[in-house]
Amino acid sequence: MMRLSKGTRLVVASHNPGKVWEINQLIHPYGLDAVSAGELGLAEPEETETTFEGNARLKAVAAAQGSGLPALADDSGLEVDCLDGAPGIYSARWAGSGKDFGLAMKKVADEITGRDGWNGSGPRANFISVLCLAWPNGDVKTFEGKVFGNLVWPPRGGNGFGYDPMFVPKGDTRTFGEMKPEEKYAISHRTRAFAAFKAAMLDEISPGAASDEAETRDIAAFSAAAASLSTRVEAAAFIERLKDDLAAHRQDWKNATLESYLDALARALGRMPASEEPAWRQLSKAMLAASSHD
Repeated sequence: MMRLSKGTRLVVASHNPGKVWEINQLIHPYGLDAVSAGELGLAEPEETETTFEGNARLKAVAAAQGSGLPALADDSGLEVDCLDGAPGIYSARWAGSGKDFGLAMKKVADEITGRDGWNGSGPRANFISVLCLAWPNGDVKTFEGKVFGNLVWPPRGGNGFGYDPMFVPKGDTRTFGEMKPEEKYAISHRTRAFAAFKAAMLDEISPGAASDEAETRDIAAFSAAAASLSTRVEAAAFIERLKDDLAAHRQDWKNATLESYLDALARALGRMPASEEPAWRQLSKAMLAASSHD
């Protein structure tokens, strides 16, 4: 099996902005030049497999063959014990065509109620992530990570994405949605899968020194967060982050006064096409755009 080296161009085989951003955070320190399947205009293959490993492999192979580059794909989801592992590989599909995870979380909660599963500290569950690295020549390698915990209802916190606001990892009292991103990533299922990936594929690459990127606006992080919002609570947390960002990076905002910002926000909302996305997500995207564009 070939290994990755610094400067290797790697396709992140996903069109999910949150997932692309999170994987980029993991691989960036190792000097890998990452581009998403969406940026390359690659079609999303239909996830027809019955396991996380099968779907991760399917996506990675399609991206590698379509781009001629090594491709890294993730298939992940929530498994609830009292639901016999559901939603499992259908975790994203429970959010519907609009990717509304507010609805998906409500569906999980209702299914648990239907099975009388809300008792004690909450139903046991785990997040699972399977990473697959595929090469254009057909070689593939998979890596798995899990984090265990329990579910709560109603959801808490506006950080993270997907089912994060209803999942409490073992050993903590906060949901992933209440944790700071760096706290979640330290223990997440995707981080654990990446640790196995790193040991097998990157053990000859040392992570680079921290850059000055934190001193400038992380637009990619905000874009990923906005693209994943589904609920009022998540939108409120997003607005708080924008407010903090204005205080820290006012010089980088295109519209830093209330009057110019509101003018830009009105224009951004007016330009947005009709969409099935949740209204909170559309508003958050427009608010971010108003901070950066005329």
